[in-house]
Amino acid sequence: MARPRARDLGLDFPGTPGPYNALTDLPGVRVGYATLIDEAAGPVRTGVTAILPFGHDPVPRPVWAGQFSLNGNGEMTGTHWIQDAGYFLGPVCITNTHSVGIVHHAATRWIIDTYADAFGDDYAWALPVVAETYDGVLNDINGQHVTAAHALAAIEGAVAGPLAEGNVGGGTGMVCYEFKGGTGTASRRVALGGDSFTVGVLVQANHGIRDWLTILGVPVGRELRDDLLKSRESGSIIVVLGTDAPLSPLSLNHLARRAAIGIGRHGTPSGNSSGDIFLAFSTANARPCAQLSEARQSFEFISNEVLDPCYLAAVEAVEEAVVNAMIAAESMTTHRPPGLTCRAIDHDALCAIMRRHGRLRQ
Repeated sequence: MARPRARDLGLDFPGTPGPYNALTDLPGVRVGYATLIDEAAGPVRTGVTAILPFGHDPVPRPVWAGQFSLNGNGEMTGTHWIQDAGYFLGPVCITNTHSVGIVHHAATRWIIDTYADAFGDDYAWALPVVAETYDGVLNDINGQHVTAAHALAAIEGAVAGPLAEGNVGGGTGMVCYEFKGGTGTASRRVALGGDSFTVGVLVQANHGIRDWLTILGVPVGRELRDDLLKSRESGSIIVVLGTDAPLSPLSLNHLARRAAIGIGRHGTPSGNSSGDIFLAFSTANARPCAQLSEARQSFEFISNEVLDPCYLAAVEAVEEAVVNAMIAAESMTTHRPPGLTCRAIDHDALCAIMRRHGRLRQ
């Protein structure tokens, strides 16, 4: 049975989403999960999320991108090249902190095998984008239970359409504002220069403490006080934004920064122990890799002067995606320390608070 989402509960989020209200509203984008849950071993509550901007297309194409780190206590590989060249190649994967290496290894293998002609005959190289958040509160993270096969399964199984949220993929063992967190997604339609585009978001939400939690301007964390887990920030959030609008790498850097405002709407100041790391990409301007292209290139992009609606769409979609992650999540017991419960947010209690503040659609 599908878990409800924030809009299903009547939460009055602004903006117009795409048909799935998900990152997969972008044509061609695919998302896959490998979800590992084994209560007898570890326990194991972890996984891998894979985002493929061009799906399983066997032709290697640069994905134009920008990146921003609000607080750097975390990892996202491949970002040095994104900052220098303005693009990456292949999938984006998200996992737990101690599994970045094995997922990077698997993503490299997939790139080599999928783009075999380029990597066999030309001097191509793979610099996969792999990001992480720490799931050691709920998962035996030191057991390193994620394997290359799990990462490849997430990549190869990536699909279009509606996406599962909450306890899935890399978000399986994550905690958000001391509630069960995890994977969330949302999208917005936006008009730029007379054309319609989509901005989509996927988050792996593992950040915040209860005192900060604000939803649609309502300080719900001050009222929902059961089952508190910690007194200080010790988590992270990865945000991946995608759009089919033709944006330059400079504009994509600007777009990635807006994720900070989106997560800030929930009250987080981005604590010292948090890895709040954001990536934005565009599927427009698809072309062969630079090593396989002619010297003279052309590039279409939308002027920065008209991008304010795009920035607002990113902020709104990030805000909603984080709440979707919490709404879809299911409670788990803690591994460290043992014996506690990381509760999923109580839908009825949340709706009662939001109704009192006039933030629930009738």
